[in-house]
Amino acid sequence: MCADTPETPDYKDTLNLPKTDFPMRAGLPKREPAWLERWEKIGVYDRLREKEGRTPFTLHDGPPYANGHLHIGHALNKTIKDMIVRSHQMMGFDARYVPGWDCHGLPIEWKIEEKYRKKGKNKDAVDVVEFRRECRDFAAEWVDIQRDEFKRLGITGNWENPYLTMDYHAEAVIAGEFQKFLMNGTLYQGSKPVMWSPVEKTALAEAEVEYHDKESFTIWVKFKVNLDNWPETTYETEEDEFFGEQMYLHLQDAQVVIWTTTPWTMPSNKAVVYGKDISYGLYEVTGVPEECWAAVGDKFLLADNLAADVLGRARLNDDQWTRVCDVSHESLAKLQLTHPLAGAEGSNGEWDDFRDFRAAEFVTDTEGTGFVHCAPSHGMEEFELYRDLGMLEQVITYNVMDDGGFRADLPFFGGKYILNRKGGEGDANKAVIDKLVEVGGLLARGKIKHSYPHSWRSKAPIIYRNTPQWFASVDRKLDDGMGEMGDSIRERALRSIDELVKWTPQTGRNRLHSMIEARPDWVLSRQRAWGVPLTCFTKKDTLPTADDFLLRNDQVNARVIAAFEEHGADVWYKDGFKAEVLDGIVDPEAYDQVFDVLDVWFDSGSTHAFVLRDREDGTEDGIADVYMEGTDQHRGWFHSSLLQACGTKGRAPYRNVVTHGFTLDAKGMKMSKSLGNTIVPEKVVQQYGADILRLWVAQTDYTADQRIGPEILKGTADSYRRLRNTMRFMLGSLGDFSEDQRVAAADMPELEQWVLHRLAELDHVVREGYKSFDFNGVWQAIFNFATVDLSSFYFDIRKDALYCDGDTPNARAARTVLDILFHRLTTWLAPVLVFTMEEIWLERYPGDDSSIHLTDMPETPRDWLNEPLAAKWAQVRQARRVVTSALEVQRTDKVIGASLEAAPVVHVRDEAVLAALQSVNFADVCITSDVSLTNDPSPAEAFRMPEVDGISVVFEKAEGAKCQRCWKILPDVGQFAHAGVCGRCSAALSE
Repeated sequence: MCADTPETPDYKDTLNLPKTDFPMRAGLPKREPAWLERWEKIGVYDRLREKEGRTPFTLHDGPPYANGHLHIGHALNKTIKDMIVRSHQMMGFDARYVPGWDCHGLPIEWKIEEKYRKKGKNKDAVDVVEFRRECRDFAAEWVDIQRDEFKRLGITGNWENPYLTMDYHAEAVIAGEFQKFLMNGTLYQGSKPVMWSPVEKTALAEAEVEYHDKESFTIWVKFKVNLDNWPETTYETEEDEFFGEQMYLHLQDAQVVIWTTTPWTMPSNKAVVYGKDISYGLYEVTGVPEECWAAVGDKFLLADNLAADVLGRARLNDDQWTRVCDVSHESLAKLQLTHPLAGAEGSNGEWDDFRDFRAAEFVTDTEGTGFVHCAPSHGMEEFELYRDLGMLEQVITYNVMDDGGFRADLPFFGGKYILNRKGGEGDANKAVIDKLVEVGGLLARGKIKHSYPHSWRSKAPIIYRNTPQWFASVDRKLDDGMGEMGDSIRERALRSIDELVKWTPQTGRNRLHSMIEARPDWVLSRQRAWGVPLTCFTKKDTLPTADDFLLRNDQVNARVIAAFEEHGADVWYKDGFKAEVLDGIVDPEAYDQVFDVLDVWFDSGSTHAFVLRDREDGTEDGIADVYMEGTDQHRGWFHSSLLQACGTKGRAPYRNVVTHGFTLDAKGMKMSKSLGNTIVPEKVVQQYGADILRLWVAQTDYTADQRIGPEILKGTADSYRRLRNTMRFMLGSLGDFSEDQRVAAADMPELEQWVLHRLAELDHVVREGYKSFDFNGVWQAIFNFATVDLSSFYFDIRKDALYCDGDTPNARAARTVLDILFHRLTTWLAPVLVFTMEEIWLERYPGDDSSIHLTDMPETPRDWLNEPLAAKWAQVRQARRVVTSALEVQRTDKVIGASLEAAPVVHVRDEAVLAALQSVNFADVCITSDVSLTNDPSPAEAFRMPEVDGISVVFEKAEGAKCQRCWKILPDVGQFAHAGVCGRCSAALSE
């Protein structure tokens, strides 16, 4: 540069570059707690309740157990609930959320017992009220811990006044709801096989059971055939007589073989059954290998489809047995069987009676032997068979005690345990197998790995055990005046599922419907101490089937409820309580007080009554708009709430049921501490912040199982940064925006009107997505709009006008649109990114009482929709893609460094498309200094894209000089008062 050449001024400071203090680095882990404190200080949740004239919307919280730190499933669950509540609030509802906790039950009781065991203390030696007090204190401590952990995730709600199932009023209502079952005839005491935990010494509900692989003993046992009662028959023909006599001879000394995976049930065997449609044969052993429990000449009755497998299990080769003959069902019906332990020395006649032998519907020939050993005390199918036959008294046994041990006086096996104290294999199975070997009752044995029910608390296997329990009938007709949906609990539940409830996803309906359709009566009683007792009394020396067995008295019930309201359920265990509530009504000495506690699912199933019905922030009709939990709650809270409400309200307590799947690790495996693949919410919050965890929830399809891991969270954080950058650009560009700069939509350029059209489209998508709880759909729509339509297209184009124009219509319109975008994006995203949207909002609207969460989503005018304009700009954007792709080739080849160095020639075959491109400033759209549009035939060397027909590009360099302010290359640069700039920039500088 010559010494006398005037130096071009630096125009950087004259540009309207974005100005904001909003940091690109979020620093969420450190900054989020301050926003939590701020929300609490200004009372955001309470102030929202003060907004008048709104339609209530209530999500009823399914209560977690108050017994440990949160896991990732808790975080997913509560975040989805929070998004539902916040989004509906911002769409104009009065969206209420009362968090709650399940405080009774075995999970908490188990923790106190663990503490006792470590101290060598016996729970049964502790006063029950003192034990219950320890359980209550334990639960209260964890409620406080979990409350803080939930709040740290940004969950809004009435945290100062949550619901607890152990509150006195809650306990009184739970007892009152049980009394409705007592009074309407639903309740009865019965004795049937129930799922029983020997480790926990209590009955379990289906929802308290999970299935794990377990290795079990499997045995093939021989029952000797007895022909003493073979009837004398008069045959019609000599041939029939011959075959009848032959069958009798063949069956002499024959044995029926059964197969079982529960050897411990053999001492309780009372019958063997066969299938009505199964083909049976008699098989004789003709040779034996060494170490075989069969002998030459042994004859076994087996299903034909299973005979080869069974004899192979007995170590017999195919040439060591032969099929003797068919055995008809008529012949089977003539047989009697003896138990393999019958007559054994020392058995004291325990098993000497003949075993019942008959056909049954549930027998198959797909596995086993085709014959099923029946211990009706330990299996529902067998129990129901003999119940329907009226033979329960003959077949029910009480050999297994509550701790899983055999009764002490049972010959050979007294004092043996099915499980050891920690839930492992006890000594009962081995003792039974050894005794069967000793008496020659075993044909084969082995082991099998199969899915087996376990208690989800102790993780120990369970058994089926016949015990007296309290049940709620699901099929009895209820005379309660609430029969609109049906006369029984089952009928009401099934009709509610189909007629009153919307399911998200729809598969939830199918799952719960099939469960309700097939479920047995509800086992309400638990043999534990920490819970709401079954507040009923039974008449002494009276059979459970008698009409007066249960005391049904409204006055007694009212006294119990009043005492619970004042003192809590502990008062039930106070000495003399029975006399207090019965005195003057009936003779207290004539009645026994029931001390079983209610199934904890009855507690949580009753929450609609003491939360939705009774609280001021409940609902007018005691019905929630939404219940939302994991898919396991189809057999848990959704299920028990439905049954309970159908028995006491006559219908389901919810209008919508939303279900999420399970959270797996990044490889799709179940999380386990032993595998070391758990993701702890607290750690994620410490590393990334709660908003990243919330965004992960929004990005998942929660209706299916979802995955989480370090790489997945990194990807989530990257999406967050991209969105944050978009919002930062808007904040910077709106720093000096004022209302007097606002432009009416009708006066805006087409590009801005197109953005408004997209906003109107997106407003519908967002609102419908939030209404249908589709957060993934909402997030994807907003994120794609922000990154593709805005950052990569609209912002890219309008940066030039925003930075370089003066107070022009284009610049004003662009800032108006940015302001419109700001209010919609912040409110649309606030239910997801609760902290970040608050930070962004306060950048523009600081103030002691300001909060995005006090703001509604703005209404979007429907007249912004402009389909013809959208179609036109779809053509413009398609043509732009061809141009930018052509320029990218030149940039890669180092021909140009930036697109402003180009002035491409665009050949457009379709005249309508050409006219569309000519009607807009297509050079600005393509971010080039100039562009030529023509419908001349395209030269061979032109750039084309296969997917865009009729548009091609010939690269040309822009002519002129580079404007030192806007960097466009234009012919008029240097011809104005301000040195080195174009006419547009000179005018802006003059302003």
